[in-house]
Amino acid sequence: MPLSYTDYYEVLGVPRDADQDAIRRAYRKLAREYHPDRTSDSDAEERFKELGEAYEVLSDAEKRERYDRLGARWREAEREAPEERFEDFFTQQGFGDSHVEFGEDLFEALFGSRAARADGPLRGHDREALLELSIEDALAGGRRRLTLDGREVSVNFPAGVRDGQRIRLAGQGGEGRGGGPPGDLFLRVALKPHPRFRRRGDDGLDVDLPITPSQAALGTTLSVETPTGAARVRVPAGSSSGRRLRLRGRGLPKRGGGSGDLHAIVKIVVPKELSDRERELYEQLAETTSLDPQEA
Repeated sequence: MPLSYTDYYEVLGVPRDADQDAIRRAYRKLAREYHPDRTSDSDAEERFKELGEAYEVLSDAEKRERYDRLGARWREAEREAPEERFEDFFTQQGFGDSHVEFGEDLFEALFGSRAARADGPLRGHDREALLELSIEDALAGGRRRLTLDGREVSVNFPAGVRDGQRIRLAGQGGEGRGGGPPGDLFLRVALKPHPRFRRRGDDGLDVDLPITPSQAALGTTLSVETPTGAARVRVPAGSSSGRRLRLRGRGLPKRGGGSGDLHAIVKIVVPKELSDRERELYEQLAETTSLDPQEA
């Protein structure tokens, strides 16, 4: 009887040479889309499980190597050296603008560090979980208290931590056996959606810059909020909605050092109600302007 084969790369929509960041981003996007609590599609649960299986394999270097090398027979090798899974080891707790998500609710904490079947001391399993941070906290760095299996653990994360970066907590993973050392805990950072800033690529940010029609036509200099504080930006005369004004180095940390840029996006705002004088002036402007937006 032929073995069934699922193309996990096709499931996640990534090429076979995709790196771990691409695999993680693809999984997070699709997992949100097909999570049974977020959609009424009849096949959502099955699709969600398939995504979790694909991510479990492709995010683990050893499993991925066996899968790429053995194809449909990779599960046979897996059964010869099974990995233990630990569910509900972690509890969830949020602190301020941070949130830690454990277990298999959305991104399935993946537990590797297989222990050999042998007598004597065995090292505990490494564990992985998701640490959600606001953009401001990720840039500033800080300290968080987490509750894990009834234990309170303090986590220091450095200023400029990146989305997808892993923070290692040595000795905070699974307990060793037979006197063996404990494993490590890895927290994978995920930046939460922000009410004002929109992410652009890996290190860029966009923010709306509301201005009046007169400011757009005549030009002005305004204050704009950035994740690290207010900055001044010059709006050139004749700016239309959608114009991008770059603030260098005000975005997110780059992988190789430095920071990306923040773009302030011009958004022309008109008053909902006009005073008599404002209406008179707008009417005069309408009679004298030569601009035809349909032909501009």
